[in-house]
Amino acid sequence: MKKLAIITALDRELAPLARDWTLATTTSQNRRVHIYESDAAIVAFAGIGVINARIAAAAAHAHANGNVAQFISAGLAGALGPELEVGDIVTPRLILDDVDGGQIEAASGEGTLVTASSIAGADAKRALGTRHAARAVDMEAYAVADVARIYGVPFVAVKAISDRLDFPMPPLSRFVSDTGQFQTAKFALYTAMRPWTIPTVLALGRHSALAAARLAAHLRAIIQQHAAGLYNSSNPEISTRS
Repeated sequence: MKKLAIITALDRELAPLARDWTLATTTSQNRRVHIYESDAAIVAFAGIGVINARIAAAAAHAHANGNVAQFISAGLAGALGPELEVGDIVTPRLILDDVDGGQIEAASGEGTLVTASSIAGADAKRALGTRHAARAVDMEAYAVADVARIYGVPFVAVKAISDRLDFPMPPLSRFVSDTGQFQTAKFALYTAMRPWTIPTVLALGRHSALAAARLAAHLRAIIQQHAAGLYNSSNPEISTRS
């Protein structure tokens, strides 16, 4: 059976899904790629951003010996419209690159997701939503879509909203290393020295955990359908809430 190749940025985004899967680690382009594997799917991640997403997607394809049924860019995303709530699942039809304006259509979905080069706060999200008429923003989907296009493999994006349009996002981009790893210890020190930010940080943690749980449930349903031979990537009938 060809496997679903699910590409994310950080293990915490899909920990509820893959914690009991087999883990392998490889190195590509000076990046460590972690690959979780089940009978029907692979989850690969190398870090935040488009460079790491490309590396992880290519590594997943190689790990599966090219036997990939579909690439899925999965993870957390920020809302660009007021209608989206924390935990909502977004499956966009069009993926836009905010840097160079590139566009790639997914095999299925509705609306637009924009891939940005940094973690967007409230003001940046409003600007992105206006500029691209997009519903949500992430930092990896366009890169995964491009790798899928190169390999001639179908692609979809499945994102869970972790922060609403008006959420006062902490300056998280400051704590992303040059290799796309989130520097948790440095962020914890930053927060401890600014105790007035603690409620916001705790809220973001709760929201991210809720989004990750709903994302895992959504992907688990897709994987189960794929394993049973029932999953149609061009018309996936999966619940968007759990």
